[in-house]
Amino acid sequence: MHLFVVAFLGFASAAMGLVIPRALPTPISAATAKTYLAALTVEVESNSPAYDRDLFVHWITISGTCNTRETVLKRDGTNVVTDSACASTSGNWVSPYDNVATTLASDLDIDHLVPLKEAWVSGARNWSAAQRQAFANDLVRPQLVAVTDSLNQSKGDQDPAEWMVPLASYKCTYVRAWIEVKHYYSLSVDTAEKAALTSYLASC
Repeated sequence: MHLFVVAFLGFASAAMGLVIPRALPTPISAATAKTYLAALTVEVESNSPAYDRDLFVHWITISGTCNTRETVLKRDGTNVVTDSACASTSGNWVSPYDNVATTLASDLDIDHLVPLKEAWVSGARNWSAAQRQAFANDLVRPQLVAVTDSLNQSKGDQDPAEWMVPLASYKCTYVRAWIEVKHYYSLSVDTAEKAALTSYLASC
């Protein structure tokens, strides 16, 4: 985006009291998502050996004193102020899943769009520790996003056949991101999950 446009948007948002939401990296197009979905392996999920969140080292240091969570909070917010430990002390955020605004970082969770347990049961159980750490802290793919904490907790480890973002206008983005992450990491989908993704994509 041209620097003038960025400056104008910042001025306009301040002048008009608007909060311009920012979010995860733009996912693949719907057409590409359909191609990727068709290529994903369909198989029954397996939780053997049993999932353990500690096997995914997350919130690693990204830069200076900033870990992954703090980096996403700064990326997804506007007017974010941090202290010497990189903790967000103030700012403006809009959760893209439900369009709920907040000025408190404590109101937000960093959602793993494809949940860690979902990754585990669809292939990550066979990865190395380094691969799981890379997945849990991926800032390049559309995998990490700051969202309303209670909403993230209601999502848990559910896939799109079991849970979907409540904001209708974001469903296509969510599905495209889900498929991109699964494709990039060569994770499988189960039958119900693929059917749900196919149905959502038809409306994109």
